[in-house]
Amino acid sequence: MIKINVITSNLNWFQYIKSPNSYIDRKIKKLNSKNKKRFKNEFFCNLLLSDEKEIKFLNKKFRKKNKTTDILSFPFHTNKELKKEIKKEKEIYLGDIIINLNKIEFRNHLKKFKNEFDRLWIHGLVHLFGYDHKKNSDFIEMNKIERKYLNSINA
Repeated sequence: MIKINVITSNLNWFQYIKSPNSYIDRKIKKLNSKNKKRFKNEFFCNLLLSDEKEIKFLNKKFRKKNKTTDILSFPFHTNKELKKEIKKEKEIYLGDIIINLNKIEFRNHLKKFKNEFDRLWIHGLVHLFGYDHKKNSDFIEMNKIERKYLNSINA
């Protein structure tokens, strides 16, 4: 089972999603129910709903890149470590996801905005599970998992 702690540091998010916690909880319920075999452990992570300034600061501080981005993911475990944790621990902290409101397209179209937001936090979640997209084969695998999760939450 996945649990996400939502932190909203930029109040402009509330213009698009009235209750980010409730919104994510509804999506996570669907994701958990459609992926029971995959999520036998209890997985926890934080989702910070941020803005341009904050994400640029975090990107510079932790990734040494002095630029803004749409999303940052900070996995707590490497893929190898996470596999070991899954075998021995019931509760597992996955890490943190930060999303930049200013980089989400379609802010004038709520349905498209929410679809883009869902695509971003799912992308971040898959990173926390140890996947990346450095090689083309990894990109294909990660994309497949993202589509599966997006289908789960939009069913």
